[in-house]
Amino acid sequence: MKTLFLLLALALGSASAADFVEVGAPLRQAALDPLGGPARKLSSFRGKPLLINVWASWCGPCRAEMASVDRLARRYAGQFNVIGISTDDYRNDASAFLKGARVSFPNYLDHELQLETMLGADRIPLTLLVDANGRILARHYGSKEWDSPQNAALVARTLRIKP
Repeated sequence: MKTLFLLLALALGSASAADFVEVGAPLRQAALDPLGGPARKLSSFRGKPLLINVWASWCGPCRAEMASVDRLARRYAGQFNVIGISTDDYRNDASAFLKGARVSFPNYLDHELQLETMLGADRIPLTLLVDANGRILARHYGSKEWDSPQNAALVARTLRIKP
């Protein structure tokens, strides 16, 4: 549903293609609305590579990959940050899913479409790999087993961390 609103917002001009950040460009400043924990700014994650996973509680492929994102986050704890961005319309739905999934990394709610537009989340799940300076290195659409040997190696290579 939010994807439809995102596309409609782009078409009507309340969000523009200029709001989208291409691979190779730095992410812009954005406030993060927490689903538990403190509020932060996206820029507060600079200084260390970052994996951003965009998801929704109603999205089957998002739900399927969440455990592997969490295992990857735990495996590489300290080498890079991992955050989730929920595209849910309702905070309670996102919070209930996270509670059941027992996710260890911080998650935020994007109720104003700002992050969805900037990150290019016209379909989900979406995972972005970002360098320590906030520059997008890679954008991956679709569900993946992120802690598989192949995908963990891809993340380590892209973020230039020790496997």
